[in-house]
Amino acid sequence: MKAAEAKTRVAFKNILFATDLSYLAEGAVPYVLETARLYGAKVYAMHVRQRGATWDRPEETAIASLSERLKDVPHEVLVQEGDIRQVLLTQIKEKNVDLAVVSTHGRTGLGRVLLGSVAEAIFREAPCPVLTVGPRLASDPQWTLKIKEILYATDLTPASAAAAQYAISLAQENQARLTLLNVQAPPKAGELVESERYITSTLRRLQQLVPEEAQLWCEPYCVVEQGDPAEKILDVAARYRADLIVLGIRPHGVGVATHVFRPTAHRVVAGATCPVLTVRG
Repeated sequence: MKAAEAKTRVAFKNILFATDLSYLAEGAVPYVLETARLYGAKVYAMHVRQRGATWDRPEETAIASLSERLKDVPHEVLVQEGDIRQVLLTQIKEKNVDLAVVSTHGRTGLGRVLLGSVAEAIFREAPCPVLTVGPRLASDPQWTLKIKEILYATDLTPASAAAAQYAISLAQENQARLTLLNVQAPPKAGELVESERYITSTLRRLQQLVPEEAQLWCEPYCVVEQGDPAEKILDVAARYRADLIVLGIRPHGVGVATHVFRPTAHRVVAGATCPVLTVRG
């Protein structure tokens, strides 16, 4: 995978905020606001109702409250009825959305990760990058001013290239340190020497992802770990106190993230104590 273009600034012009008007969705609003302010973007707050559902006072109040909270940035609050997946994907296309923001309860159990219907529809199929805000995050209106540590996890496949561009650009935008991580399977008996050589080779490949000029504004640090991908991503994120995790998602495998296995991205989103940006290759 070639080095990402260092001078290409990622621009977010249209942000879709998918909300079910719950208290969990409320937790994502500060991240929506600060991202819109940083990039001068317009926010489309999208609420999808079931067909034929009766309006009630709490729903109307929540919509009015949301519009009030977004008053300082260009925005529209959109309410439609229908299938969540179809409505959201249609709006992403029609509004030329280049970033979707969604919150999730992130519960885990019996090997599954439950994101919720809104988060799942966006996370699985959105063609644009998705910023997922989990329940373990405290709503902090100064979040974007605190992005000082960015973790980019990659399996070094071409599908990861788009995510690298976002990670490097965001590190530049926030003058943050960028940690590049690759997770490998533990070596088998008798493979230790070969494994050490492969780690050294992988570190060189990670270093080559960041153009020399990018090192003037961010501090790249390369890490190779062995073990379960999701566990290691979360472990490294905690170790370096990451403010943002960036993951690549393969384009032709619904829910399939870098490091191959489908549950990886879900498990990272569920366990992360910072927002997770997933970028489809």
